[in-house]
Amino acid sequence: MSLDPQIIRELEKIVGQPYCRTDQEARLTHSYDATPLFQAFPHAVVYPQSTEEVQAVMKVANRYQIPVISRGSGTNLSASAVPVNGGIVMVFNRMNNILEIDTQNLTATVQPGVITRDLHEAVSAHSLFYPPDPGSMSISTIGGNIAQGAGGLRGLKYGTTKDYVLGLEAVLANGEVIRTGGKLAKDVSGYDVTKLMVGSEGTLAIITEATLKLLPQPAFQQTMVAYFPELDLAAEAVSNIISSRIIPCTLEFMDQGTMEVVEAFTNIGLPTDQKAMLILEQDGPPEVVERDLEQMAEICRRLQATKIEIARTQKERESLLEARRTALSALARSTPTTILEDATVPRASIPEMVRKITEISKKYNIRICTFGHAGDGNLHPTCMTDARNKKEIGRVKKAFDEIFETALKLGGTITGEHGVGIAKAPYMEKQWGKAGMELLKRIKEAFDPHHLLNPGKILLPSEEE
Repeated sequence: MSLDPQIIRELEKIVGQPYCRTDQEARLTHSYDATPLFQAFPHAVVYPQSTEEVQAVMKVANRYQIPVISRGSGTNLSASAVPVNGGIVMVFNRMNNILEIDTQNLTATVQPGVITRDLHEAVSAHSLFYPPDPGSMSISTIGGNIAQGAGGLRGLKYGTTKDYVLGLEAVLANGEVIRTGGKLAKDVSGYDVTKLMVGSEGTLAIITEATLKLLPQPAFQQTMVAYFPELDLAAEAVSNIISSRIIPCTLEFMDQGTMEVVEAFTNIGLPTDQKAMLILEQDGPPEVVERDLEQMAEICRRLQATKIEIARTQKERESLLEARRTALSALARSTPTTILEDATVPRASIPEMVRKITEISKKYNIRICTFGHAGDGNLHPTCMTDARNKKEIGRVKKAFDEIFETALKLGGTITGEHGVGIAKAPYMEKQWGKAGMELLKRIKEAFDPHHLLNPGKILLPSEEE
């Protein structure tokens, strides 16, 4: 199936012929994102360069009732960028400008296609700091981070993307533009539409500009690693650190399986005979950092940590953090299919959740490696499998059903930072209930009455009708 040639000509007139593609290569490369097992072909791919072009494309889509799926780098892990109903994929890599770094108001104003790491480096030159740092930050975009409500390694102390979005410019399904928020510390004029759009996965509006909160750069930071002979001991250390009123900048967890593949990938000398490791980082005044690290080290010693090391140089520090950031890439190299999830529980429930993931893995005879942002309860159980093995994939699905059910029983959520997309939509009613799902549906219809914006995501197709 293809779009009417008249529609293609209208799109080409808006964005320019080279930036409206219907060839097989473009359709194929935008038929999937980083989520395994999901794929669907769009009818066309467009690359706008301005808000005005986004508006014009949306007006064409609205006139002909064509779905539109906004897309950044396609790194998301819930199939949010898969065009399940075909339509137009709108890619933002040409809208990639940092429009302003305001050192008086401590804000940055950016277009959605700005790469996250590029923003970090740009504000760092002004001795400023943008805390959200998702594992994919070297390739993910700010627009994608906002759409998915991305987290990151520093989420425990600093929060996630939603905590740093002050204002948005966005295009509605009918092509109209709205502006929300701004460079304000306070604004309670009506509903908080800014926060509503963060994490909405392109289902409510298309973000074309964002105003972000910045912080002063921390004066000092230091990184420590602790290794444990048992998985439970590492999980207990996480719980004890938080209950001791210490809030580290980073508190990351990797089990032995993850350590093995990361070491094979990075060759930085991880002791793969250990069952788990914690990466702990603190920032702030030097005396506070040193005090907190020593207290955390003492907690780890009491829980039988076999080795505790403090990074002696900036290179060692970056090496440890990069090892954690590359965990998914390393795991993905080892098997044909890697399914990574992000069940999240209250921090005190981390030990129980880790134990349950291990039990479920054994029950279904599948290999699950676990790593994640343990300090904020966000674990990434990652199954190493092969999509061609239908029997094993069936067991994998049952295993993750139990993992999500366990997370909900512990007062958690089916997704802490990856989003719902297609992959988590079947679990939504278990968390939200019928009344909650009806409310979400009504919010969707208020923004997008014809269900043109990224249909089939968050709500199941039957719930959108």
